[in-house]
Amino acid sequence: MPPGADPADPEEGFALDPRLAADTVPLGRFPLSLLLLMNDATYPWCVLVPRRAGVTEMFQLAPDDRARLLAESCHLAEALAERFAAHKLNVAALGNVVPQLHLHHVARFRHDPAWPHPVWGRAPRVPYDGQGIAAFRERLLPALEAGFRTDGKRA
Repeated sequence: MPPGADPADPEEGFALDPRLAADTVPLGRFPLSLLLLMNDATYPWCVLVPRRAGVTEMFQLAPDDRARLLAESCHLAEALAERFAAHKLNVAALGNVVPQLHLHHVARFRHDPAWPHPVWGRAPRVPYDGQGIAAFRERLLPALEAGFRTDGKRA
């Protein structure tokens, strides 16, 4: 089920971690979260970042925000699995390097360079070019219509 369409304003003081900003391309926003594309064309890989200041763990979110994050995550995961015909979806909130709460969503394939291992450090990063980003947007974003904005704003 897609997330609700009522926009939630970010709390005062929210800023995207500079490492996430450097490693990603903004795709748009859900009511709670920014949707970012990891700038590595090796895998269809998105990151959701709840627009809440100072949050490093899911339990720190208000109950309504936790529910909204789960809905946004499931909506994104379903769209990635469907649009990219993934064999498996990896969803993870690690935060060892970037403590700001963020959820990785990686479409995995039996033939990908890291299979069956985690994607981190397994293959050299392959940055997207402009055409690759446009193709990714065209493939994924139509499946995210409800409650999703593509204004490209990070906060």
